[in-house]
Amino acid sequence: MYKIVTKKALNPTVTQMEIEAPLVARKAKPGQFIILRTDAEGERIPLTVAGCSAENGTVKIIFQIVGATTAALGRKEQGEYIEDFVGPLGVATHTEGIKKVCIVGGGVGCAIAMPVAEEFHRLGASVTSIIGFRNKDLLILEDEFKACSDSLTVMTDDGSYGREGNVTIPLREMLEAGDKFDMIITIGPLIMMKFVVETARPFGVPVTVSMNPIMIDGTGMCGGCRLTLNRDGKKITKFACVDGPDFNGYEVDFDEAMSRGRMYADFERHAYEKACNLFKKA
Repeated sequence: MYKIVTKKALNPTVTQMEIEAPLVARKAKPGQFIILRTDAEGERIPLTVAGCSAENGTVKIIFQIVGATTAALGRKEQGEYIEDFVGPLGVATHTEGIKKVCIVGGGVGCAIAMPVAEEFHRLGASVTSIIGFRNKDLLILEDEFKACSDSLTVMTDDGSYGREGNVTIPLREMLEAGDKFDMIITIGPLIMMKFVVETARPFGVPVTVSMNPIMIDGTGMCGGCRLTLNRDGKKITKFACVDGPDFNGYEVDFDEAMSRGRMYADFERHAYEKACNLFKKA
């Protein structure tokens, strides 16, 4: 059992928790993830490590309530316990040799982007961050990004905070102005990452995307997290849990990934509604 040390609401649907997991905290690096179960009967879900303290033995997770399991996790309170907390899993974000990086985060994906930005800042790289949200009420982690970024641009779709528009607007402006990034790292909705890749393509800047497909065991055995990459004219299959979650954005078949991501949408909605109804009756 793993104790919830702290719990904090970041916006109406996004929650941050610190979990007491000293073995994970000792080894986890930015870009890696964990798989947890809220209780013995629960499903396994992957969540990215949003920070950790080896000294305190805690791991930070940030999640959005979108389904039955995240709703159950959100009902847990500080001082309570979750059943399983396995990790760190996946390959840490590549940082070697990168001196100037642009971090592009969207929505709750900013929870994954933030520790990556912090790591580059710690290593002495120049960090430009662009973060985007649908509106001001959904904004998260602005202060954290300010603390680790040489430049921060906040975008909202409706213009209720920061600049109006999506994250590709300032990115294109920077690239057209001649900014030379060693790497662009983008983390967020698939459609956002696809358009970040297409924005960068004419400029030839390397783009890393963080993929979070359907995942069950986290060891590559179930095959649920498989992705198709187009490499040198050939289609190859990789698994996000063991080969990623970071991939070369120019190689990812985003259309297939988005199609696969919608496969269980109806099932997830029904499971969420059932769980909510049971909770209300209780």
